[in-house]
Amino acid sequence: MMKAPNDFYQTTVPRPTVEVLLPDGRILCGPRNRPIADFLKGLPEWNQLDPVMGAVINGELRELTHPVEMDSRVQIIKMSHPDGSGIYRRSVTFLLEAAFEDTFPAADISIDHSLSSGGFYCSVINRGPLSEGELDAVEARMKELAAADLPFERQVVPLPDAIAYFQSKGQDEKVQLLKYRTKDTLVLYKLGERRDYHHGFMVPSTGYLRWFALTPMNGGFALRFPRRQAPNELPPLRDSKKLLATFREYNNWLIRLGIENVGPLNAAIQANRASELILISEALHEHRIAEIARLVMQRSKEARIVLVAGPSSSGKTTFSKRLAVQLLAQGISPFPLELDNYFLDREHTPKDENGAYEFESLGALDNARLQADLQQLIAGQEIQLPRFNFPLGRSEPGQVVKLEKDQLVILEGIHGLNPCLLPGLTRRQTTRIYVSCLTQLNLDRHNRISTTDTRLLRRIIRDARDRGYSAQQTISHWQAVGRGEKKHIFPYQENADEMFNSALVYELSVIRLMAEPLLRQVVFGTPEYIEAKRLLSFLQWFLPIGEELIPDNSLLREFIGGSILKGFTLWQNGKNKGDYASTGVLSELNC
Repeated sequence: MMKAPNDFYQTTVPRPTVEVLLPDGRILCGPRNRPIADFLKGLPEWNQLDPVMGAVINGELRELTHPVEMDSRVQIIKMSHPDGSGIYRRSVTFLLEAAFEDTFPAADISIDHSLSSGGFYCSVINRGPLSEGELDAVEARMKELAAADLPFERQVVPLPDAIAYFQSKGQDEKVQLLKYRTKDTLVLYKLGERRDYHHGFMVPSTGYLRWFALTPMNGGFALRFPRRQAPNELPPLRDSKKLLATFREYNNWLIRLGIENVGPLNAAIQANRASELILISEALHEHRIAEIARLVMQRSKEARIVLVAGPSSSGKTTFSKRLAVQLLAQGISPFPLELDNYFLDREHTPKDENGAYEFESLGALDNARLQADLQQLIAGQEIQLPRFNFPLGRSEPGQVVKLEKDQLVILEGIHGLNPCLLPGLTRRQTTRIYVSCLTQLNLDRHNRISTTDTRLLRRIIRDARDRGYSAQQTISHWQAVGRGEKKHIFPYQENADEMFNSALVYELSVIRLMAEPLLRQVVFGTPEYIEAKRLLSFLQWFLPIGEELIPDNSLLREFIGGSILKGFTLWQNGKNKGDYASTGVLSELNC
């Protein structure tokens, strides 16, 4: 005889406590609905010099103020973690905004772009640049607010109320951005009497912000904060004159286009001006490539080697091909030399501390042979190039080549700006070009768009199409790519003779339609899911543009497909002189 349902089930009252299970097996118990910070504050790692910034609770990234409503699996997110450093940067930016408004209530600041040494370059709006004393006063006010340990209060407000608030503050760029928001609410953060939107989470209070400084820089100033590798130190500012000039040039382009942030971009798309934006953006790219080609031509009698370097997914391959086309149009025939073919045999490849091969290390290349081959080539001698067999991990004999008189060599690779790559050649014998995606188009004055995010989205799309990788695989490998860039590329970017900014003002509107379905396939509960969710939320700010409007020689085509330059091969006197097709492990890791 079957028992009645009431014999199996009984109504109970939820217990007043919940348990938090940490990855190492420790279990914390505390009152239900208390902030996760209350559970974690008793741990020995709480007060370490790598402070706790947030937590992953049951697979979702959460702020430290998030209430624990049920038994949960929790992973601590420290400042050395990418998400933790993002929370810190966002919070210290809001602290700067509040301190600046307290000190100069009639002016505002713009968070323009990142600095490779750790920090943001900021400019002042509605008044002249700050004197050193004025900047010291803002920093002193930041320290006062931090010492007061004031709460960052999270508020979910109806969208019309948020728009009305920003209208009252005269922040028109935020009003225009929110005009295209599809959700009917917006999360604002409140610090004292100031409220603002920040794309992402914050620390609970100003007392968490212990390391920051303001330093004058090129008419603006740097908001300095620690890098993930040393979360309790402020790194020294590097000389970034060339990088800053490139950002400024791009900003001038945006001003000419009338699109200084995402709100006007969406307005232009809605007004059916997408084709106009694309044509102008592509023309600006072509103009800059032609300028660089003229520089290469002017230096070509002595500088027979053109070195092209830059971080992953910057568009180096397409840039090199378009540069070659410009040089051909000016009567100079470039010869592409593949750095990948100069790998040492696998048994001689250096390894990292974990025993993995360091293909990104300069020591993985046969540097002596590369230098000897280049010197013989520019001397007009016939040589046999190496060809690296990647499946076997061995160097084999390659094609026999001889350069024509005055023919240039274009060498593309991550080490192109490293002075140790070709120590036997003088600077006058090379032209060094740095290529990167240096966008200065931001959501609004206080919410910058990361150049790293743009490159990651480019790579997700290209990896899915060309290599069959899932978005989860690409995201999983991205941190390793970033470590290689910080070690082998960014320290040498100021060695460039010229910089090419591969950013396109419209590209994230195109990327959105392609990236969203790939990002939605990332599995919940994985570390990559958190990053995919963040990118999906970010892309929601952009109205979409169809790829059919993009020219077939656009640098963006390297990532979305359909590039007319994909099979581009240089021919001379009826003989194949080499092509630009990237192959090999280095391309897999860094392109």
